[in-house]
Amino acid sequence: QVQLVESGGGLVQPGGSLRLSCTASGIIFGYATMTWYRQAPGKQRELVARIKSSGRTNYADFVGGRFTISRDNAKKTSYLQMDSLKPEDTAIYVCQATDEALFDHWGQGTQVTVSS
Repeated sequence: QVQLVESGGGLVQPGGSLRLSCTASGIIFGYATMTWYRQAPGKQRELVARIKSSGRTNYADFVGGRFTISRDNAKKTSYLQMDSLKPEDTAIYVCQATDEALFDHWGQGTQVTVSS
C-alpha cells in the first residue's frame, strides 16, 4: 500500500520561509514523478511544482522563482522549499506521486498559513 506523508506546514509571516516534506512508502520512489499541489479555500486545486525521476522540474507561473522542488531518492522524500511567502500562498499543500504505471497516489496535505 502506497503512503505519502507530508510535513512542514505551519504559520509563517509574509516574507518568511517553510520547507515541506513528502515521504513515500510502498512505491519505487526513484521511478516516481513527485508533484506538489495546493488548494486554497473556495479555489480549485492548482499545481505548484513537479519533479520527474530524471530530476527535471517545472513550476507554476505564480511561483516566480520563490519555491524550489527537490527529491532525495535514498530517503524517499520530496521537498518543497518555499521562500518569500505571501498571504496568497495560504493553502493546503498536497503531495502526489505518479508511479511507473502512471497511477497517482495522494497524501493528506499540510496546511500553510501566511499571515502577520
